[in-house]
Amino acid sequence: MTKQQQKLIAPISGRIIDLAKVPDPIFSEKLTGDGVAVLNDSDTVLSPCDGEISLFFDTKHAFAVTRADGVQILVHIGLDTVIMNGEGITQLHHRGDYVKAGEPILKLDLPLLQRRKINLISPILVVNYDTVRNLRPAASDEMVAAGTDVILTYEK
Repeated sequence: MTKQQQKLIAPISGRIIDLAKVPDPIFSEKLTGDGVAVLNDSDTVLSPCDGEISLFFDTKHAFAVTRADGVQILVHIGLDTVIMNGEGITQLHHRGDYVKAGEPILKLDLPLLQRRKINLISPILVVNYDTVRNLRPAASDEMVAAGTDVILTYEK
């Protein structure tokens, strides 16, 4: 079986941040997965790939999409958005929904999140990264556009 490179698109627009530089050890030490972070500046969060929404936090600050190849991708909006308890975040899909890459999943009230001084660094992680090879994030400080730019590649 040949290994094929898989691509994940940016679920949000903003500047790429190396996961090791994220100011939260849960993410920087890869305790929840490996990947990349984006300093979010968009109000719509898209699915980074085709798959089934396999996890949706009650506080709407994070969701996971499981691809057909079994790889689970976690999109975590902001580092401390959980304290908002869902305020300022509108959920457009539910657990069990099948979504396509680029499909809107969340709508954010960015002005509200900014007023509340929420850190908008948003990790995008391969949760079960031990099942993939050659995981490569986009280059740090690169600007990415939601739904267009590739932020992570891997081989299965």
